[in-house]
Amino acid sequence: MARVPFENVQDEAATGAGDAAIDAAARFADDSTAAPAALAPGHDPSCQRRDRGPFVLPASLTVSIVTHHPDLALLERCLRRLAVAIGAARECGALRSVAVALIDNSEDRAVADTVNQVGQASLRDSGATLTLVQGHANIGYGAANNLMLHGTGADYQLVLNPDIELAPDAIANVIQWLDTRPEIGAVAAAITAADGTPLFLCRRYPAVLDLALRGFAPHFVRSLFRRRLARYELRDRIDPANAEPALEIPLMSGACMFVRRKAIDATGGFDPDFFLYFEDYDWSVRLGRVTKTAYLPAMRAVHHGGGASRKGLRHIGWFARSAIRFYGKHGWRWL
Repeated sequence: MARVPFENVQDEAATGAGDAAIDAAARFADDSTAAPAALAPGHDPSCQRRDRGPFVLPASLTVSIVTHHPDLALLERCLRRLAVAIGAARECGALRSVAVALIDNSEDRAVADTVNQVGQASLRDSGATLTLVQGHANIGYGAANNLMLHGTGADYQLVLNPDIELAPDAIANVIQWLDTRPEIGAVAAAITAADGTPLFLCRRYPAVLDLALRGFAPHFVRSLFRRRLARYELRDRIDPANAEPALEIPLMSGACMFVRRKAIDATGGFDPDFFLYFEDYDWSVRLGRVTKTAYLPAMRAVHHGGGASRKGLRHIGWFARSAIRFYGKHGWRWL
């Protein structure tokens, strides 16, 4: 697949650690077609829709971003990176229309108003339609995303955490690739930490032991189970240095999921009974029953988040309750 060469597109408003992280992420992808740094989107002669076929129309996209008392600096960087990726996809003819929904679960009008202001400023020149959804209770991550998953009619839905920064070519690459693979219904991105370290967020179906080790065990204990955890994290199938997609991904991270409309309609989106944690694993299992899934290295992103064990006892409680519900729904596996 010919990649869209936007690695060097610069977002002047999103500098610093975010730029360094995107540059670091690029080391794990094939940058052989990278355009000169001075080349603006739309002026690269290699930016053609040759992978899309002569009769493929530009796609429509809905983006849902759920916030809850967000880090406003990270949210702004997320949205400005999103705006750059939207512009790149438009320039390549991959994308026709975009609707972005900021769904604020903060239960605080002042917070919601600030989120809206950041959204308006960050997406002003992107051509996207921005909607703020607020005034409801804190209904949880999955249920909040469902407010935009249903009834939009868009060809694709991007579920995006407010602490995710997309690479400039991420949206263009995933749409162009999906145009050639109609059997694929959901795609997971290649995600790194802010320092460029690959994050293995695609997983196999977990045993309870895997969750305990991965989430709560100290480092020296995890080191004793390196091979087991590597298999759980699909390291035998996903190599950050390999630009080839991996198919049939059992579990995907809800931090950054790109899903076809027909797959959403067939599964109903997230199960709203998961307040936080495991809603993405549950949806992944159900998506795998109706469509094929994939990990796409050409869809790159940086994640600034952390695990439940680093967020306090309340998050550990949510994690445990959601894990019990997940296993009760799909089957227990202890070891």
